[in-house]
Amino acid sequence: MGTFPFLPPSLSAYAEPFNTKLDHKAKKAGSAEEKQSIIGFYGPWAASLAEDPAPLSFRRDEWSDLEEWRKIARGKMLELTAPPETGAGPELTIHKKYQYEDLDVEEMSWQLPYGRPTSAILLKPHGASGPLPAILGLHDHGGNKYLGKRKITCVSDQTPDFVLEHQEQSYEGLAWANEVAKRGYVVLVHDAFTFGSRRVLYSDVSEIAWGPCNVEGKSDKDPEDPANIERYNRWAAEHEHIMSKSLFCGGTTWPGVFLAEDMKAVDVLSKRPDVDPERIGCGGLSGGGLRTVYLGGADPRIKCAVCAGFMSTWDDFLLNKSYTHTWMTYTPLLPRYLDFPEILGLRVPLPTLVLNNIDDELYTMQEMTRADNIMEEVYEKAGAPDRYKSSFYPGPHKMDAQMQEEAFTWYDRWLK
Repeated sequence: MGTFPFLPPSLSAYAEPFNTKLDHKAKKAGSAEEKQSIIGFYGPWAASLAEDPAPLSFRRDEWSDLEEWRKIARGKMLELTAPPETGAGPELTIHKKYQYEDLDVEEMSWQLPYGRPTSAILLKPHGASGPLPAILGLHDHGGNKYLGKRKITCVSDQTPDFVLEHQEQSYEGLAWANEVAKRGYVVLVHDAFTFGSRRVLYSDVSEIAWGPCNVEGKSDKDPEDPANIERYNRWAAEHEHIMSKSLFCGGTTWPGVFLAEDMKAVDVLSKRPDVDPERIGCGGLSGGGLRTVYLGGADPRIKCAVCAGFMSTWDDFLLNKSYTHTWMTYTPLLPRYLDFPEILGLRVPLPTLVLNNIDDELYTMQEMTRADNIMEEVYEKAGAPDRYKSSFYPGPHKMDAQMQEEAFTWYDRWLK
């Protein structure tokens, strides 16, 4: 069961209910007031469409062989997310190598069969030759698609204020990829699909005559101007509706594209001579936590996973919180087969840490706790209860210094 580090006295009264298993079926059959939802009284009906536990849940009695279940359940997850083909390779281009503080830095890129090149930053302790354990650092969404890898890295004393502000808001002013690299890891951070170097530019888009796209394309011409960044991010948020619908029409999903591209980044890491391919982890906050759920569940090369600020249930999204999340979260029909935490649970018995915030506005506490219960049941049934841990921290959506320290200690425990 999740722990509650640094729980203030004002919240201590909540600890006991959080440690109680929830009767989810009773919740669905509650009072009229409880049946209110973000889709009105349609909520309980919609929530009842998926079985609990779902047919491919390892918690069901009919699943006893772990490998047989994983093969079938992971296969269904991959079928529905439909990751696109990303080709062989990729071939890397190393643009710069230099030292920053006590780290060696490589700026690199690789070309996928579609889109602009993926830009990435690699960090490792200065002078280290390896093979070392490695972390794929997965940056967040944060309502900021102009930024990608820079959200969690720092490679210059001239870091722009808008980057520092993002790190202050989400990470207590720390570039967490740098911090974990200093502990003896090779850390790779790449721009995710539609972020940073992979973002959609105004100049690429046709047939959409609305929003700041009509403002002389300024964000393409002077992209580092904070006013243009804000303008771009407003436009990019609205464009997500279009991108997601278009991906569905192409026979794929946003989680599937994330998964395909993140697995390509694992390829990059695993082929390096300074990396031990048997000691690769991944992790991230928010959108990075979402990517951890799918990547950690799908790719057995991820030996240790840390999901921060992105764990709840499909019911939480359906009834309460889908409006607080982007299209990047959802895989149509997957809730018929697995609850959301069970996507990450596909990796059992590989080590998994989930970090939650008690006052996170993106989820309800009840469903974050139920997700924790689900993960705990999966790991208990697999005979690996010590390889799953969750913690609940006070405060809003974030991955602050205390949470980072727990994440790094978890990596140290399982990858060193």
